[in-house]
Amino acid sequence: MKVLVINSGSSSIKYQLLDPDSGDVVASGVVQRIGEPVADGTPTIEHSSGGKTYEHDGVVLDHAAGLQLVFDLFAESGHDLAEEGLRAVGHRVVHGGEVFFEPTLITDAVVRTISDLSSLAPLHNPANVVGIESARKLLPEVPQVAVFDTAFFHHMPAAAKTYAIDTKIAAANGVRRYGFHGTSHEYVSGQVADFLERDRTDLNQIVLHLGNGASASAIRGGRAVDTTMGLTPLEGLVMGTRSGDLDPGIIFHLIRTADMNVDDVDALLNRQSGIKGLSGVNDFRELGRLIETGDAAATLAFEVYIHRLRRYIGAYLVELGRVDAITFTAGVGENDAKVRAAALAGLERYGIAVDEARNTAKSRTARYISPEGAEVAVLVVPTNEELAIARASARLVG
Repeated sequence: MKVLVINSGSSSIKYQLLDPDSGDVVASGVVQRIGEPVADGTPTIEHSSGGKTYEHDGVVLDHAAGLQLVFDLFAESGHDLAEEGLRAVGHRVVHGGEVFFEPTLITDAVVRTISDLSSLAPLHNPANVVGIESARKLLPEVPQVAVFDTAFFHHMPAAAKTYAIDTKIAAANGVRRYGFHGTSHEYVSGQVADFLERDRTDLNQIVLHLGNGASASAIRGGRAVDTTMGLTPLEGLVMGTRSGDLDPGIIFHLIRTADMNVDDVDALLNRQSGIKGLSGVNDFRELGRLIETGDAAATLAFEVYIHRLRRYIGAYLVELGRVDAITFTAGVGENDAKVRAAALAGLERYGIAVDEARNTAKSRTARYISPEGAEVAVLVVPTNEELAIARASARLVG
């Protein structure tokens, strides 16, 4: 029995139909530019199944229409969802607040609460709710499960999740460090334990989830004790378009002196900063090409990115005291050897080193990139959030 995993964004829906036991993907796809005009030559839906690709080129009016078209493509490709005997539909939900910290069976009350939490994730939770409501209408008899990005970090120590502001104001407004990418950090740390043939409760790990969004975590004995993202996904590492850490006074300064309002600053820090703000591009492949041409802005962007990353690696080395494994994952972490080498350069006295040949070898599987016999295992482990969501959903519904 299979699980359909849905990741509903503000103008897109990503999905996979997979077997949670074997991990085999039966079909997958993406709906793009929901509610937007059609771009010439670019399909709004791409659906892959059985080695074939099926496309839809028309306007997708809303999420409900998008999911209906996806269901039609499933039927066209030989996998009618109404006849698949689905075990569950698993939904990625970005923010669970203080309320949700484990996979949750979706009810009307749960949907209302996820919607109420939209003030903490205004770009994400409303879109997650729309995807949930649409799927519930199309598959009313199938159990639907919400899996939360923040859940893995819910039980971080109080010292790690508390901001030093007035406690009454913080409590009244849900202000604390929640962390994100939790599904990926939990999945990858479990894969590390399996790869090393160690019990995760015996391992201290640093996991570096480096994609367009980026976060790091410190994990002691299988439990997260710290992470870089906070109340929102804006805090922490430099990212593709997000600034990461900055002096909060910058916000007040821009509002007072640059004729910017709150929404302007929000857009600046979330969509026009990070690598893109520094170099003009947010794809690391393009950044690398610019660096090779001698582009000074691109070179500085890379250096700022690595500087922030190394700062957190150092902090987590101190926080954990002993580190057994450092793992790179997600798009940049899995594919950019230069980022991996620069992030850990010069740390040999701490038992941390990167072997050049292993690091530059092409592979899509979990692997060592540290030298043989290194004190700290440095690994690349592919993440698979869809499989993690599918398995969590299947476990919940039995």
